[in-house]
Amino acid sequence: MNTSAPPADPGELKRHLGVFDAVVIGLGSMVGAGIFAALTPAAAASGSGLLLGLALAAVVAYCNATSSARLAARYPRSGGTYVYGRERLGDFWGYLAGWGFVVGKTASCAAMALTVGSYIWPAQVHAVAVAAVIALTAVNYVGVQKAAWLTRAIVAVVLAVLAAVVTACLTSSSACTGHWAIGTGAGWHGVLQATGFLFFAFAGYARIATLGEEVRAPARTIPRAISTALGITLVVYAVVALAVLAVLGPDQLARTTAPLADAVHAAGVPGLAPVVRVGAAIAAVGSLLALILGVSRTTLAMARDRHLPHVLAAVHPRFQVPHRAELTVGAIVAVLSAFADVRGAIGFSSFGVLAYYAVANASAWTLTPAEGRPPRIVPVLGTAGCVVLAFALPGASVLWGAVVLALGAGAYGLRRILVRG
Repeated sequence: MNTSAPPADPGELKRHLGVFDAVVIGLGSMVGAGIFAALTPAAAASGSGLLLGLALAAVVAYCNATSSARLAARYPRSGGTYVYGRERLGDFWGYLAGWGFVVGKTASCAAMALTVGSYIWPAQVHAVAVAAVIALTAVNYVGVQKAAWLTRAIVAVVLAVLAAVVTACLTSSSACTGHWAIGTGAGWHGVLQATGFLFFAFAGYARIATLGEEVRAPARTIPRAISTALGITLVVYAVVALAVLAVLGPDQLARTTAPLADAVHAAGVPGLAPVVRVGAAIAAVGSLLALILGVSRTTLAMARDRHLPHVLAAVHPRFQVPHRAELTVGAIVAVLSAFADVRGAIGFSSFGVLAYYAVANASAWTLTPAEGRPPRIVPVLGTAGCVVLAFALPGASVLWGAVVLALGAGAYGLRRILVRG
């Protein structure tokens, strides 16, 4: 029997998701993006400081997740920090957060689509990426419950593959725990840059908050789901990073294009490499599925307030999804996937999403104890961490990220002038 209450009006979404499904959607976002996309550029930036970068990324992610969870429980509506910034700091800051999220995560979608292509058919990376975007947009279009079921299956497969990789590496005679040591060549700038890349891997908990309008009992479900998904992901990332470093070392890890596949080769289990490649493709599919889901919900929220074309605010009468927003996001990501570069997309995405979470932490600072305010140190560390990591990214990522945020701010100002006129 379906116990979900119907939406209050045709413009609202239906509350389908419980704690388990929300956790799975967050895991599908984080695990897919991080393990198979961010370890190599992070190792190239920090060398032997990779584990330190992972630890710093975890601290910033914890602060962001805690602030987001408290705010999402207070404002359980689609849009995430776009809503929180508007309610707590003012319309402009909410808009800027939403703009940073939509732009940054659209780049993330392209990065994940290209990851799918590079593992499934390296000779036709862009064609496979575009096909993956079209297929997953169609899955999201027919309902968030179906997307949650698919994500659940994907997460189970990916965790099984990662468990096999860890077992193969840590039981190998070629494993060397000396590779875990932080050498003298690990400079702070490199470590911070690696932290920024690895932050890209932790950002999936935002997907839970952006689904606030589709979660049952959001004041209880969202904080539990965010903390649980982040905690599981932290453990998985730490164990996998330790295992891969043990057999490859930081220098070899920085040079590889398929770190987990190369790790099982180095561990003496080459037969596992095809399984790892399939797992990587499946993980990227899971991440892409949840990313499209989250971006379309923030687009919906901004379109409701006319910061984006109001036509995108429609909710499908049968499937109860923001179908026009999903189709628009899918089309843009498909075009980007036909031309984009994976490493550039990761850096650009990190800059936009760090700006988004800086606004989230600043918003959480304004909560009162009665509204569930987190300990003061949490939003302070979160805001400072986001700003520092954003500007520690490669120069091209910082430049283009700042330009796009400035263009968004300019569009906001122009709209205000036109409305007043």
